[in-house]
Amino acid sequence: MTGFAVSTAGDLLTRVRERGPLVHCITNDVVVNFTANVLLALGAAPAMVDIPEESGVFAGVAGGLLINLGTPHAERRAAMEAAAPAAVEAGTPWVLDPVAIGALPVRTALAHRLRDLGPSVVRGNASEILALAGTGSGGRGVDATEGVDAATGAAVEIATKTGGVVAVSGAVDLITDGRRTVRIANGDALLTRVTGGGCALGAVMAAFAAVESDHFTATCAAVLVYTVAAEQAASFAGGPGSFAVAFLDALSAVTADDLARAARLS
Repeated sequence: MTGFAVSTAGDLLTRVRERGPLVHCITNDVVVNFTANVLLALGAAPAMVDIPEESGVFAGVAGGLLINLGTPHAERRAAMEAAAPAAVEAGTPWVLDPVAIGALPVRTALAHRLRDLGPSVVRGNASEILALAGTGSGGRGVDATEGVDAATGAAVEIATKTGGVVAVSGAVDLITDGRRTVRIANGDALLTRVTGGGCALGAVMAAFAAVESDHFTATCAAVLVYTVAAEQAASFAGGPGSFAVAFLDALSAVTADDLARAARLS
C-alpha cells in the first residue's frame, strides 16, 4: 500500500456525513434512482440536473459533479459539455465515467474531449480506461474484456496527463494519480449483478472529493467505504434483489472501525 492510510477513510466518511455535500449528477437513465439512493444512504445530497440550460450554472454551485456517459443522448451531451468547463472554472471536483467507450463512436469522441478538460477523477473498467487512453477498442458494451493489470499503464498515463486520479474497477480496484498507486481487494460480485452498482460509485467519489482536496485520498476512501459496505450487504443477502436493499442499509451504517477491520489494501 502506498500513500493512503485506512484511518483517513474513516475520517472522510465522517466528514461526508457531517457536511452532506451536494453532488450534481449527469448520469444515465438506467441508474438515476439507484445513484440518488446511494448518495442519500451515504449522507450526501443528490441533484440530477441534466439539461444544458441549467447544468453549467449548477456545476458551479455543487460540491461535486459526476458525468456518466451511459446514455448520452444529444441534450445530455450538451449538458455535459456545459457542466465540465463550468466545474473547472469554479473549482468544483468532477468525476468522468466513460461508460462503454471504444466501439461506440459518439461517446468515445465525447469522452476524449472531456478527458482533455482535466477531470478530477476518471472511473471506469479496464477496457474503458484503455479506450480513453487511445490504446484499446473497448469492451462488450458496459462489460470489460480486459483485466485491471492490463490497464495499469493506461491509468498512469491518463492520470499524469490530466493531473487527476484514475480508478480502474475490477475484482481488485486500482487507484492511481500517476505517482501513488493503491489496490483495494474488498467488494463482492453481487455488485456487478445490480444495475448501477458501478455507476453509483462515481457519484460516491464525487461526494468524497467534495470534502477532501487530495483527490487521490478521497478516491481511495470512496472505494474502500463502497466495497466494504458491499461485503457487509452480501453477508445478509439471498441474491441480487435483497443485496441492493442491504447495500443501501450498509452504506448508511458502515463505520471507521468496520473499515479498519475489513480493509485489504496493497
